Amino acid sequence: MLVMVITVILYVCGFVFLYGVIRLGVRHGMEDVEAARARTLRAERVMSAQEQDFARQNAFLTGSN
Repeated sequence: MLVMVITVILYVCGFVFLYGVIRLGVRHGMEDVEAARARTLRAERVMSAQEQDFARQNAFLTGSN
């Protein structure tokens, strides 16, 4: 009987531990996604600003004199 109780306790604790590990992994993954999204948006803004500056400096290439 004692073996059965210990087995059930370890079984339940194992699931709780796995739930915590999975939850932690998902949380860190979501943080990484948010950080990557912010870097991507920042890079897009920088590229857009650089393209506008290039077009302004080289208006003859864009066809707007």
